Amino acid sequence: MLSRRCPGAVLAVPTLGDPAKSRLLRIRGVLQEEARGLRPRLRAVNLLGSLLPYHTFARLRTVLYRFTGVRIGSSTALLGRIDFGGTNPLSSLRIGEHCIINAPMFFDLNAPITIGNHVLIGHHTTLITAEHEIGPSGRRGGCLKPAAIFIEDGCLIGAMVTILPGVRIGSGAIVATGSVVSADVPPNKLVAGNPARVIKTLPDDLS
Repeated sequence: MLSRRCPGAVLAVPTLGDPAKSRLLRIRGVLQEEARGLRPRLRAVNLLGSLLPYHTFARLRTVLYRFTGVRIGSSTALLGRIDFGGTNPLSSLRIGEHCIINAPMFFDLNAPITIGNHVLIGHHTTLITAEHEIGPSGRRGGCLKPAAIFIEDGCLIGAMVTILPGVRIGSGAIVATGSVVSADVPPNKLVAGNPARVIKTLPDDLS
């Protein structure tokens, strides 16, 4: 799991006169750092959710994920298991109303992710909210740079799409299957490719 701290950073522990106490404090600090990603509620929900076949009991699954702290609007359906990475709380993921989220799905929560209303997201899609600065030759993976992702109302995100840090996808946009989105997508545009580029302008109202 990615960490907010720069690689190689050492946990600061107050120095005590007793070396044994200092050692115990350091061990406790390391254990606390390692345990940050346990998320016991999420583990319980994933265990219960594993008993539910894909594309069934979508509303029940939504209720279970709300229990973990994810903010999910009314009439939104989660069609399978969601996996989470990153260091932010699960509450930094916000999913609007009347959405359909296929599975499997991966949300990287090093920064907030906001999904609007009436959004449909295809399976095997990944939302990545952080990248690393380029470090020196001995360690190219430098400090982590988190940046939020926004998917506005009415978007359609195809299957196996990757959305990179800091991207905003405008309302009514479509991202074609397999695309890698590295820059903002204007409203009512169809984008495709790696990197995703505008293919066509979509009508504002199909009625």
